[in-house]
Order: sequence, then C-alpha cells, then structure tokens
Amino acid sequence: MTLDKLAKGVTTQILAFSNNDPLSTKLREIGFAEGDEVELLARGPLGGWPISVRLNRTVIALRKEEAALIEIDPRP
Repeated sequence: MTLDKLAKGVTTQILAFSNNDPLSTKLREIGFAEGDEVELLARGPLGGWPISVRLNRTVIALRKEEAALIEIDPRP
C-alpha cells in the first residue's frame, strides 16, 4: 500500500520507496526514511490534494505523485 491511499488520522510506518527516480531522492532529502512513522493529517479541497502528513514531529504537504512513491505498512 502507498501513502496516497492512507486514511485520515491513521499512523503507520514507511516500508520502502517505489522506485529510484529523482523524486524518491528528494523525499529522502527532506526526511522520509524506512522505519519512520507517518500520519495523514488532512486532505486538500481540490480532489483531496495535496495531503498533509506528520513525519517525525514535522508537518509536510505532498502531491499525489510524491505520496504514491512511499510504500507503507497496510496495517495501522
């Protein structure tokens, strides 16, 4: 399961990144890493995008393409 499919208010763990493109590298640079806990805080008003997530006590907004690269544990 990927982060773009996570339900609001659910906390889960990052397992991996879908591929090794430049976008995955940028996500790692801003702090996303395997094993970190992430929580979906809110979805934007325009089709649910962007999404707001809490990662290591920091709130980050992600586009759909970015969230789809982050594989998460499907069990909350």
